[in-house]
Amino acid sequence: MTIQFNDESFRDDYTFHNSEWAIKRFPFPFHEDSYMYSVNMEQHRGGPKGSVYEMRFDVDEHYVSEMKDRAIVLDQDPLRCQSLPHMTLAGWDLLELIMVSKSEDYPDLFELHRNGNQWRWVNKPLGIDHSFTFMDETTLPYGPMEYITRQAQGDFAVLDQRDEMLWMDAGMVTTQADWSLDFDIGMNFFEWHAPVPKAHEMGIFKRALKFLLNIQQGAPARRLNWTMTVNPLLDTSPENYHKWGIQKTTLTSENIAHKQHLRVELQTFFRLPRSNALVFPIRCYLCSFQDLMTVPKWGRRLHRVVRDLPVELATYKGFIDNRPMMLDYLSQFDDGLPTSPGIWPDLETEPPLSK
Repeated sequence: MTIQFNDESFRDDYTFHNSEWAIKRFPFPFHEDSYMYSVNMEQHRGGPKGSVYEMRFDVDEHYVSEMKDRAIVLDQDPLRCQSLPHMTLAGWDLLELIMVSKSEDYPDLFELHRNGNQWRWVNKPLGIDHSFTFMDETTLPYGPMEYITRQAQGDFAVLDQRDEMLWMDAGMVTTQADWSLDFDIGMNFFEWHAPVPKAHEMGIFKRALKFLLNIQQGAPARRLNWTMTVNPLLDTSPENYHKWGIQKTTLTSENIAHKQHLRVELQTFFRLPRSNALVFPIRCYLCSFQDLMTVPKWGRRLHRVVRDLPVELATYKGFIDNRPMMLDYLSQFDDGLPTSPGIWPDLETEPPLSK
């Protein structure tokens, strides 16, 4: 296998870590020195080579450990995976999309053999070799959506499209940034986005919905979203707020470098062929402040974004109380030099820290 998978945890002792390779390909979400909500959609057609955008579904060094963490969450709370009865066909669509994509993009890790409806799926990292009948649920240990998303990093919201609206009618959601599938299941696009400040008044969601309704099969789209997380905890759900919310109070000037993490979601959108549903994969990437600071451009820019973010957005993102401590740490890595446009680290051209 070409990828060396980490043996790590996202809870308790928090042994999660990023290699130098993972840091350099981290999807830093700020293309300039300030941030405000925007639709920020673009085509998801792969590339640049080696980036998290190259493949349809990125597989990295955290794959095996993330799948172990997902199994733990589902064992504790099965309602993190739900599918309304009319979404079964969309589940088969999603299973096919992920299996075909992974077997084509990572042939050394995944294999898919098809003979009519008789399929054989081989997942080498997880030790799975399973033959089943496509479209026959009795040949799988779970429903099709749950079966394949237990083997895919990130969350998956499967959206039914009807009446010129998208509806959250199925999903696998175990790594979310403080929202609940059990609460949102059956809601429409505007209802589940209701808590987001400013964006509604700016017309962001009306424009986003219009764009999403018109996504065509074979023309996926993507965007980045972000928040902050204390400790590399994947499961920051409302159901478990009593476990992770209190961790925000554990930050100190001595531990902030390794405990405070930038949490970035690579959100992609695929039109599914048989059901016409829209699948919304939400892949979570975590990077500690100390690892981010190894990239001079990111260090300068993150300080400026956190410093200038409007109070209501810093509150919504969940770090308003810790912002002074964060700025005290980040300011050490901002020498006032200009940063190059775009999200890439630009290690070859960005000047080193001058103070």
